[in-house]
Order: sequence, then structure tokens, then C-alpha cells
Amino acid sequence: MSLCKRMFARMNDPEELETVHLDATNLRGVAHPVRVKMLGMLRSDGPATATSLAQRLGMNTGATSYHLRQLAEYGFVVEDPERGVGRERWWKAAHYSSNYSSEDHRVEPEDAETYVRAVAQTTAEQVLRSVDERATLPQEWRAAGTLSSYMLKLTPAELRELNEQVEAVIRSFRAALPEPVDAPEGSARVTVQYQAFPHTADLDFETDEQ
Repeated sequence: MSLCKRMFARMNDPEELETVHLDATNLRGVAHPVRVKMLGMLRSDGPATATSLAQRLGMNTGATSYHLRQLAEYGFVVEDPERGVGRERWWKAAHYSSNYSSEDHRVEPEDAETYVRAVAQTTAEQVLRSVDERATLPQEWRAAGTLSSYMLKLTPAELRELNEQVEAVIRSFRAALPEPVDAPEGSARVTVQYQAFPHTADLDFETDEQ
């Protein structure tokens, strides 16, 4: 099985796409629920301080400072020298997206599971938050959104093909750049989540190992 996670990629500008590939060396630097959230915030909302992140996450500044230092040590965030006054430190994401493949067998299983669980938790929280906010949306946006689930009968090869085709469709649309010059009036950032996984009850693991 292959798992890829891309976050806030500049999908409509492949030449400027900056992706960090997660591997055995750097994965443990982001394999934590708080760090996944913080990195996502910096990528989607722009530079921030440890204090502002702490307020948004309901944490103390000491904790967010620690996690920012860990992200910086592994190259996920860098200081923003153009911001800040005095000793105030601003941080920004070093990349627009992350890519991780579970086919990299050099990765420690514990690091991989921690990261995947952190991503899944963040993804689920985003869905629940969108449900909580749905009643406040204009009818036009409520009608346009969706929360759907489909059951398909596929082979591994077909699942890979499905993933490639869905990603191609997503990439054909306008990415949520900080200031997209071609975004028409009335546009808003839209989070598109996509998961595809087999039901283990249908799989014969003993047969696969023979």
C-alpha cells in the first residue's frame, strides 16, 4: 500500500512547486499531531509566532516554541527575518507541500504510524470543524460542498489508477495561493480531502505472503 500526503501544494504552478519528501531522516521531525497542525497552519495562513500559534491551538507558548524548534531542526520551518520586532521570532513554512510514501522501507514503522495517525487526526478535525461551521455558510456554499463516501470493488492496480486520476482532476483546478491573481471575485479557500483504503476483512494475508 502506498500513502501520499500533500498539504497546500501550489498545484497550478508545477515549476514553482516546493515539496519536501519525507523519509527515514526527517519524518520523525514532523511525526507528532501538534507539529502536523502547526505546519499546516503556517502553510495555509502564513508566518506566525509561537505565541499566536499557542493561542490558536489552546497551548502554552513554551510548548509551541519547542515544537517549532523541532520543525526547524528538521528543515520544515525557517525564521522570517522580515517580520518581528526586537526579540519576537516569526516562523514560516519552508515548503508548500509534503510527500510521504509508505513504500519507503527505510522508515521506522513507529515513526510512520505516528505520522499517519497525526495526519488522520488533523484531517478528521477539519471535517468536524466544517460540519460545525456549515450552518453559518450562505446557502450557495452549503449546496456546493459535499461529504461523500463510495464503496468500490477494486484491485491494487485499479486503486492506484483511481488515485492518479483523482489527483489529476484536483491539480487541474486553481490552487489556494496566498494571492492567486486569477481567482475570480467570490472565491474562497476550499479544502479537498481524499482517502482510499481497502477493507482488511476482504484480504487474505496468508495467501499474499506465499
